[in-house]
Amino acid sequence: MEQVAETRKNSDRRRPSGGKMRAAIFVEKGRIVLDDKPVPDVGPLDALVRITTTTICGTDVHILEGEYPVERGLTIGHEPVGIIEKLGSAVSGYEEGQRVIAGAITPSGHSMACLCGCHSQDGAGTRHGFKAMGGWRFGNTIDGAQAEYLLVPDAMANLAPVPDALTDEQVLMCPDIMSTGFSGAESGAVRIGDSVAVFAQGPIGLCATAGARLMGATRIIVVESVLERQAVARRMGADHVVDFSKADPVEEILRLTDGRGVDVAIEALGRQATFEGALRVLRPGGTLSSLGVYAEDLRIPLGAFAAGLGDHRIVTTLCPGGKERMTRLMNVVASGRVDLKPLVTHRFALDEIEAAYELFSHQRDGVLKVAITP
Repeated sequence: MEQVAETRKNSDRRRPSGGKMRAAIFVEKGRIVLDDKPVPDVGPLDALVRITTTTICGTDVHILEGEYPVERGLTIGHEPVGIIEKLGSAVSGYEEGQRVIAGAITPSGHSMACLCGCHSQDGAGTRHGFKAMGGWRFGNTIDGAQAEYLLVPDAMANLAPVPDALTDEQVLMCPDIMSTGFSGAESGAVRIGDSVAVFAQGPIGLCATAGARLMGATRIIVVESVLERQAVARRMGADHVVDFSKADPVEEILRLTDGRGVDVAIEALGRQATFEGALRVLRPGGTLSSLGVYAEDLRIPLGAFAAGLGDHRIVTTLCPGGKERMTRLMNVVASGRVDLKPLVTHRFALDEIEAAYELFSHQRDGVLKVAITP
């Protein structure tokens, strides 16, 4: 409660006056720098949010390394927690000074994709030779959250109030990492009593492990070599940890399942080796749930795919967004059924974001996620 009161007091003290703000800007491959940009103007359906906490995602590193193209001058970041600074003239149901989050995916609520029930693909199109990633706009097609202020489009479809009892860091994973990881289990249709393998225990993989446990999996096998991540994986619900630097993960998972294979394999790294491994450990009729962002073409081996006769399913998922999704995820956090605080391992001020990128992109010092506070 004290944190909320303080952030609201600071909000009143730091109202923008049409001036400049600090923002992490993509300049060119290998360079994201902190610079000044104008504070965004607010349209009728928009909300201006003063960022109190944000973070860096693995997808941001793909942008930094030139593996996912965005326009030069774009503000990066898609995981915002903050205070409503100004509301558009047509926005109702919210008030300035309210603490909120918005998902990385910002559906309009009225597009064909939304009306078909595929909210995450609202806005999908093609640019730069890539299929733009659906409703992912922050730090992709519009300015993102690694800044002092963020303009949220379609505010009534996307802003979710944060309960006073929850801190910024408790809800920081909801906009992307938690939503994406949980969706790996959901899209894989994990059932009570299932065996599940999760390849890689980065932040998304760890959330996939937690999601599989919540959905009723009774044998969760994770593949990870980093000791610190192995320990967090066990806290998230892993029953077995396979260190791929010491044993072949496919052979070990098949041994642990008495040769049967797993019902669902979740790939959470975005590499050919982990995708192929996930396919090879499936039982006949099993599901490969792919969460990785891939930087090159994938190959499907004939044997692992049973020549197309194994009744396998391969599903992909883009992080579900919108205010309903965010509210549900915060309900999970508030219930105590999942504690994602261990995922925040480092903290930086916005002025230090270049150092934060250097640490996070090189995966030094046991980093999982960094909290960035303007």
